[in-house]
Amino acid sequence: MELGNFPTPVESLEPVARELGVAGSGAWVKRDDISSPAYGGNKVRTLELLFGQAKALGHAQVFSTGAFGSNHALATAIHAPRVGLEPGALLFPQPISLAAFANLRALAGSGARLVSLPHWSVLPFGMTWLRLASEPRPYVMVPGGATPLGALGYVSAALELGRQIAAGELPVPRRVIVGVGSTCTSAGLLLGFALAAHVRLGFEPASLPWLTSVRVSPWPITSRLRILGLATRAARLLHALSAGQVPLFDSRTLGARFEIDGRFLGPGYGEPSLPGDEAEALWRRLGLPLLDGTYSAKAAARVVAGLRAREPGPVLFWSTKSSVPMPTPDATPTKENRDASIPPRIRAWLLRAERTLPPASP
Repeated sequence: MELGNFPTPVESLEPVARELGVAGSGAWVKRDDISSPAYGGNKVRTLELLFGQAKALGHAQVFSTGAFGSNHALATAIHAPRVGLEPGALLFPQPISLAAFANLRALAGSGARLVSLPHWSVLPFGMTWLRLASEPRPYVMVPGGATPLGALGYVSAALELGRQIAAGELPVPRRVIVGVGSTCTSAGLLLGFALAAHVRLGFEPASLPWLTSVRVSPWPITSRLRILGLATRAARLLHALSAGQVPLFDSRTLGARFEIDGRFLGPGYGEPSLPGDEAEALWRRLGLPLLDGTYSAKAAARVVAGLRAREPGPVLFWSTKSSVPMPTPDATPTKENRDASIPPRIRAWLLRAERTLPPASP
């Protein structure tokens, strides 16, 4: 199902390099934050495949799963009705932050069916219950759509970048930096870079970039083994779909130039980190697309650290958090006329966040 506007542009991050005193170091950004004018970010590419499968299997309703502030859940709520699917979300609590509050408030006002869980640990049971107890049975996605099929969205993205390199829009990056939470984007890029090099589309086998995945979720969710496992399963799927025309890349090949950086996670998932806050302030000061403190700012902090350390470039920052204006909720559940269909646990979280969070910066 077509949801996004592709290819997303690549732009210079020279203002950041100049601000850090390393002008001309070759910093770039891949603007997946504007992948759709409805709601951008990296989830759009994954949902194109998963919505297609849901429709092909005859489902009328599609459920996302994740934390209260899930980007995947909000993207599902916004994009599913565009292709004739009824959205829902199975959610568990997370720490309060401005980004999570904005997402959940928009999600609560979207009209999507919301189901609340008490803790992330009961998510597998909640997913099973949802599949068995709902009629008609919905198409239920794992968090972030992190399946081999979902990962193919970022295989396509890597090939898209290869075409942009081949067209001279940017030089071959020595390093690509991306945030990693549910692992789908990182796994797809690993396979996509290998495939692009195999067909010599912008990349050569000897000049594959390092993929540095910056943790926004803790280990073991973002373990190297888990990411490479998903990339390998996506490789098997693509090999089968192509009737053997695409090589069967193994985990050793896919992981040869891959690293995970956990230095910028901070206190944990959904919580800001000091380096992320500094990167967010820098982007804001320079008039660059806004970051959010719990996701994209942590990956941007790794870009800043690499530039300060004068790591060899060029470097490409893959911007994965939607920067398009947040949709206006039809109803605000934190007011007196709050919608009674919103689960009490979600209403309570929103009320607590409204009382404790500082006003959002303009």
